[in-house]
Amino acid sequence: MPTIPHAPPHLSLAQRTRNVLTNGKFAALVLLLPPALILFSLFVILPLLQSGYFAFFNWNGYGEPTDYVGLKNFEQMIGHSVFHSAIWNTIKIVLVSLLVQMPLALFLALLIYKKTPTNALFRLIFFVPYILAEVAAGLIWSFVFDGHYGVTASVGGAFGLEPFFILADRDWAFVAVMTVIVWKYFGFHMMIYIAALQGVPRDLIEAARIEGAKPFDIVRYVQIPLIKPAIIVSAFFAIIGALQVFDVIIPLTNGGPSNTSHTIVTYLYTFGLTRLRIGFGSAIGVVLFITAVAVAIFYQRAAMSPGKKP
Repeated sequence: MPTIPHAPPHLSLAQRTRNVLTNGKFAALVLLLPPALILFSLFVILPLLQSGYFAFFNWNGYGEPTDYVGLKNFEQMIGHSVFHSAIWNTIKIVLVSLLVQMPLALFLALLIYKKTPTNALFRLIFFVPYILAEVAAGLIWSFVFDGHYGVTASVGGAFGLEPFFILADRDWAFVAVMTVIVWKYFGFHMMIYIAALQGVPRDLIEAARIEGAKPFDIVRYVQIPLIKPAIIVSAFFAIIGALQVFDVIIPLTNGGPSNTSHTIVTYLYTFGLTRLRIGFGSAIGVVLFITAVAVAIFYQRAAMSPGKKP
């Protein structure tokens, strides 16, 4: 009869430890993890803890904070009408990003996702605004919207209209801001969708065509369901990005006119940093951080959890 080989004896604790220590992955972990943890702690964890500490002081940023005010900074923030306007403007950006920017990006991605020289040129053109620096984009569009010598002035003059200053109008300034935000960032979401669409198997599309599916049906029932994970990730980036909008607004309106175009971040900058109210600004930063973390956790549980079927 054939002999049954004996099972190899269990490794001792010392042998297992030696194997772990001589493993290349462990060596890479030992070499790369400490520097990353140190940098993360110095530039992320420590500033967060300091902001949480400074939020309870009336402090101008010089010397040690000594004027402890408790929750007074938070009370002033909650009672400030401009803060309410900043929250509402941030919500508007989230809605515009989800309901205008993402559908526009998906529509264009469906038109140019195929690998052709012409589509590659259009992808480059549509992606250029995202590459452009936010401050530069804001300055460019401030020229476009200028009522004296910008594109708006030229168009209005061609029709014999009086000069109209969009960025100085309380009703239209933030509409202009949201227009620039859509123009600036739709290319980023478009590229996410293009990458996902190029991964859709051609066999499924051809099979749907053979079965008599129309182009709209292929998009609705084949392509969009298969790129749903990309859409979920894109929506997450849109929401988190809307909470951080700053660089576009400052060169466009600087929060004006009459503080009507502030977001939470520009509100922090204007009423905290520029006025040397570091404690007040830290309180705003704490609220913004908690909001962003809460949104990220909720969104991950609601849309990105492993149990969700794409």
